[in-house]
Amino acid sequence: MTQDVIALTPQMPETRTLLAGLLAGGPDLLVNRAGDGSVAQLCTAAGQALVSVEAPRYVQVPGEVARLLGPDVHAESPVWWTEARATSAVEGAGRLAGSVAGRVAVVHGGDVWPREAGHTDVVADLADVVTEATPMGVDLLTDKAAVVMQGRPVIAATTWLTDVVRNAARTGRELNLVTPPGTRLTFPTRTLLDGLPSRWVVSDPECGYYDGLSGTVLQWNGGRFAPAVGNSPRIANAFRPRPGTEGERQLLLSIRTVHPADEHLVLGAALEQAWRTFTGAPPAGWSAAEPVGVPWSPRQLTDLARTRAQQSLPTWAVAVGAPDHPAIATVRTVRTHLGVEEHITLALGLRADQDAPVDAMPELAKSLAARHNLATMIGQLRTARADLTTPAHHEPPPVPFSFTLGPDAVADLTADRTAFAPLRLGPAGRPALHYALGDGTDPTAWQRLRQINAHVTAGTSEG
Repeated sequence: MTQDVIALTPQMPETRTLLAGLLAGGPDLLVNRAGDGSVAQLCTAAGQALVSVEAPRYVQVPGEVARLLGPDVHAESPVWWTEARATSAVEGAGRLAGSVAGRVAVVHGGDVWPREAGHTDVVADLADVVTEATPMGVDLLTDKAAVVMQGRPVIAATTWLTDVVRNAARTGRELNLVTPPGTRLTFPTRTLLDGLPSRWVVSDPECGYYDGLSGTVLQWNGGRFAPAVGNSPRIANAFRPRPGTEGERQLLLSIRTVHPADEHLVLGAALEQAWRTFTGAPPAGWSAAEPVGVPWSPRQLTDLARTRAQQSLPTWAVAVGAPDHPAIATVRTVRTHLGVEEHITLALGLRADQDAPVDAMPELAKSLAARHNLATMIGQLRTARADLTTPAHHEPPPVPFSFTLGPDAVADLTADRTAFAPLRLGPAGRPALHYALGDGTDPTAWQRLRQINAHVTAGTSEG
């Protein structure tokens, strides 16, 4: 597995400090830029990337270091986070990453994670390593897949990983993320992988390889990891449910808004309203990748989306809450023929002694419909970890408990609007429709949701 080493410092690493760190491999290594210039790569003359170093990130949001690295890390926000990732293709690259991070930490009086990896030695025996260069900064590249090997306990959607995801999609390859069995994915990482040709490959010493999300036994076949050959998919024994989080749940919201594309638009208001409804406060911070570094700012989020829209690119961002109210969200913003669309996925962690705030949904739906251009919203509950990470074993799928249609979608309906007894929200001439599907424990709610969706689809003016 690769080795990620992180320098956590109270002061911003200066350019000369970073250069000193990059020189840990000796003068014969080359420095290339990647990730829109935000990632520096130490490379051999043959072009093999040995270590990728992300630009330092100023993490001002409380709880972020502990969320991603564990509670035993003694570094409180605000802190500068400088991450070095070593390739698994070259033995000794991990020591080089440790020296890069160690030198940064020594100069600025900080710490290194993991602590035993940090040092300041020169690793000068890698410049002449002869190996076939792997493009895109991944560990293995084939015609079918970009393979990334990660050994850290929690896989975050870092700048480097999001760049790999984009490049894999751009080149028509699957992303194969290979980890040990004890690894967990952050909610943004799980969301980032959803909808893409990707696979979480768990390397288990007892059963070999299996899919961390489905449990399907895998094998290397045709330049990628694929289900093992057989009459039917086999489920790994290691995927069976584990004890330890009994009673914990997650409340999931999928919100879609559609805004007029004008100069008055400010994004993030719908997400903030949902956050306040469930936690009593706005998000603590946001960023375009993990760790989430800056305080919550709808204006800055909007400015980023405008800049990317001018390049005909969507915007993907992460928001997190305060440590005492586990909540995290991803927001994808894209310009379409309808206007500016926000696709929000919000997850709220619930301990065993906490009730799910299902009763708050009608009021939230009413507010989003009246003031935040709500198009659709689905609420779901699932039995899963309250810390909002995804482990490599079975967790029950979510169960829907509500569905809301915004006023514009309702206006397009030509069929009977009273079917399935929805709750009307807002003015009579322009209502939203809110459908209660249950309490989030009855799987038959999926059937009712499909029936409502079929009714809505058949009843639109375009249907």
